[in-house]
Amino acid sequence: MYSVDFDNINSLHIHFIGIGGISMSGLAKLLLFKGAKVSGSDRAVSDLTEELEKEGALICYDQSRGFIPDGTDAVVATAAIADDNPEILTAKSRDIPIMTRAELLGQIMKLYELPISIAGTHGKTTTTSMLTQILLDSDCDPTSSIGGILPSIGGNFRIGSDRYFVMEACEYTNSFLSFFPKIAVILNIDADHLDFFKDLSQIRASFRAFARLLPDDGVLIINGHTENPDEITDGLKCRVMTFGIGEGFDVSASDITFDETGHPSFVADIGGSKERFTLSVPGEHNVLNACAAIAAAFILGIPFDSMRTALKSFSGTDRRFEFKGRKNGFSIIDDYAHHPTEIKATLTAAKKYPHKKIRVVFQPHTYSRTKALLDDFADALSLADEVILADIYAARETDNLGISSLSLKEKLDKMGVSCCYYPSFEEIEKYILENCINGDLLITMGAGNVVKIGEDLLKD
Repeated sequence: MYSVDFDNINSLHIHFIGIGGISMSGLAKLLLFKGAKVSGSDRAVSDLTEELEKEGALICYDQSRGFIPDGTDAVVATAAIADDNPEILTAKSRDIPIMTRAELLGQIMKLYELPISIAGTHGKTTTTSMLTQILLDSDCDPTSSIGGILPSIGGNFRIGSDRYFVMEACEYTNSFLSFFPKIAVILNIDADHLDFFKDLSQIRASFRAFARLLPDDGVLIINGHTENPDEITDGLKCRVMTFGIGEGFDVSASDITFDETGHPSFVADIGGSKERFTLSVPGEHNVLNACAAIAAAFILGIPFDSMRTALKSFSGTDRRFEFKGRKNGFSIIDDYAHHPTEIKATLTAAKKYPHKKIRVVFQPHTYSRTKALLDDFADALSLADEVILADIYAARETDNLGISSLSLKEKLDKMGVSCCYYPSFEEIEKYILENCINGDLLITMGAGNVVKIGEDLLKD
């Protein structure tokens, strides 16, 4: 693997394929800030690419050209970039080293005194944001890389001091195995990304390998409700902390209550102290996310009062139970949930939110996930009063598995769940306007572009 010479960063030139991506743009911005030369390509101009250009990045918007400037030291690409990409071919023909985004991020982590990686099948963005908010409110000046937009930092990436680096750590393609954390969080481990992993056993093996990245003086913070957690922690020389709801954890949440909008308040028992926290994001799953952030903050020596204030002020990131507005008397919420566990958590939280009926517009994400977890999707969605299905969002895949949204509708119909399917957003929007009534709660749900449905409704 190519080793970045950060000691001579002013003469370093890194080229990003897909520089406008939410994670790639953050890394490009960080390198520009530290004095490196940055170039890249993307399919179209965006707010992120325009900001990078203002800061000195050279960007080409024709990705068919194989554009890589002379003097480039390394090319960075995500796992989604194919081997026959014109820029990849150009880099290979000129013997320019090619790195993954995760490899570059891992090397950048070495520049920080306390790199903190937050992993898990669900909740990474929220927990990374919670801990970032705690550090911000404690004047710790963190550098943060988040998989969503956090309003308090005006985006997904914040450049701070060289002490704390808080980042999401994704297991897909084993990318988090390129990292070098001092503190690591494992929020949960579920079957997902089954287009890459063979099964849950292989996913758990990946998380075991992630935990073993920690140095002897590091700390692993793991959800105590994880099935057979000893499989993940056995043999670790670092400190291990658990969190969970109930008794017997290093951070134990109890006495959970909810306000009229489903926002929880709870007591956290940690370090011999019992502290009450109130959240401004809904659901019991966010109690667990908060406990993980509290554990990390406790390790860092953050006062409880600072944690309490920050968690109370944190109102979520974009697309995480995000209130979009009201139309004809019904409320529109958007949520990124695209895995059965996430859907169940979101709909459980929604039941504590004011509503007559909960209507969900669900856009399945990838054919492989839909096929592998079809029964689980039906079970999770059955918590809604009505399900409106859109076509599967293909993302990186092609339709060759014989699966469709109609397969999911068939399952829901057999369960007696009110369900309909429409192939276009226009038809879905028409159905909503004809059927949603005053007091209903409409949730657009999925990791694709389903958010546009609610936004379109609010434009009219």
